[in-house]
Amino acid sequence: MKPDQTIPFNAPLTDVKLVRSGEREVLRNEDLKASFESGRMEGERALSEQLIRQRAEVMELQTGVLASLRDAVPQVTRDCEGMLVTLALEAAHKFVSEIPVSAEMLEGAVKEACAQVEDCAEFAVQLHPEDLALLERTNSPLLLPQGGKDRIHFHGSGHVSRGGCIVQTRFGVIDARRETKLELMKNALSS
Repeated sequence: MKPDQTIPFNAPLTDVKLVRSGEREVLRNEDLKASFESGRMEGERALSEQLIRQRAEVMELQTGVLASLRDAVPQVTRDCEGMLVTLALEAAHKFVSEIPVSAEMLEGAVKEACAQVEDCAEFAVQLHPEDLALLERTNSPLLLPQGGKDRIHFHGSGHVSRGGCIVQTRFGVIDARRETKLELMKNALSS
């Protein structure tokens, strides 16, 4: 292009300045500063939006975790209660099974079971054979006829565990074995 040649424009020019060679560097620096500032503001806006989204995601996650914990605590409590009941029953079973069988213990078990059938004219008490022999050796008053009548009959049975008894009447059976009592206790605690 020649210096005296005319350049045609479609529209009139506005804000046109004549720039001298020294001012060109100043204008370019101002343009760079303006571009930098515009980019910085755009970056801050984008970062702000991203932080807002992340904060919302963290809040949602926090709400979910808290809801899970709120729901988990009652379940953990129920599980612990169940485990404690099981542990207590196991301890009771171990404790009871290690207690040596004595005549006094047997008499107490038989009296407790017979108290439920006092009105029956006649009934039978089944004991473990070793328990029956123990009562016979100690001359237990339970084995003596009651009031001149022989209304209670004692029998040895391998179906009865040591320390318990089964009382049979014509109306039904009372199971006073140790394992039955522990099972009843377990059912009562579990419900």
